[in-house]
Amino acid sequence: MPRFPYTLTGPIGHKATLGLIVLQVDETVEQDMRRVFADPGIATYVSRIPSGAELTPDTIDQMRLDLPRATALLPPAAQFDVIAYACTSGTTLIGADQVAGLIRGAAQTRAVTNPLTATLAALQHLNVSRIGLVSPYIASVADPMRHSFATHGIAVPQRLSFGEEVEARVARIDPGSIHAAALQVGQPDEVEAVFLSCTNLRTLDIIEDLEQQLGKPVLSSNQALAWHMAHLAGLRQIRGDSPGALFRSDA
Repeated sequence: MPRFPYTLTGPIGHKATLGLIVLQVDETVEQDMRRVFADPGIATYVSRIPSGAELTPDTIDQMRLDLPRATALLPPAAQFDVIAYACTSGTTLIGADQVAGLIRGAAQTRAVTNPLTATLAALQHLNVSRIGLVSPYIASVADPMRHSFATHGIAVPQRLSFGEEVEARVARIDPGSIHAAALQVGQPDEVEAVFLSCTNLRTLDIIEDLEQQLGKPVLSSNQALAWHMAHLAGLRQIRGDSPGALFRSDA
C-alpha cells in the first residue's frame, strides 16, 4: 500500500482541554458537561471509575483505591488544563487534598478540582456563608458533607435528603421532586443560597426557576463543577447552557 504524506495539527481543545472522571453508575454529569461546554474548541475527555450499585462509605473507599487507574485511562498525550473527579460525596469522604494527589500522580494537568472544592469556591465567589442543602443519599453519606461545609466556614441551617442509596434510582429522581425540596430548604430567611448535591441529580433545567422563586442563588454539583473548571482553564465566556446567578456573576 502506498504511503501518503500528511501533516500534523494542534489539539482538538485549542481553547481548553478538560478531563472528567465519572462514576460508572452516573448517568447525568456527562450530559450536563456536554451542554455547558458546547464550544467545539473545548475538548472534554471522560474516564469511568468502578463504583458500586449503592453509594456507601465502603464503595467510596474502594473508589479511592481505583482513582489512579481511572485517571491513567485518560488520553496520555492530551495536555490537560483541568481534570475533575465528578463525585461530591466521594470527595467529601476521601478528602479533596487526597483526591487531588491521586489524580496528579496518574496524569499531567495544570489543575484539579471536584464538586466539593468547586462549590466552596462558588460560595466564596458569591459571598455566601449559610446554605440550604439537598442530598439524595442516606445519612452516612449525606451527614459528612454538612460537617465538611462547617469546617470551611459554611453553615447549613436547613437540609434534607431523599434517603436513597441506589444510584440507578438517584439518576431517576424527578427534577420536580428536587425543585420541591429546594424550595423547602431555601425559603427560610437564614438561608442565603441552596446547594443541590450530587452529580447524578438532574438539576440544570430547574436552577433558573428556583432562583426566581427564592430570590437567592441556587447551586448544583454539576453547575458549580463546570463553573470552576471553566475558571481554572481560563475560560471566561461559555457558549453553552450555563444557568444561574453563578454564571451570570461572570458576565
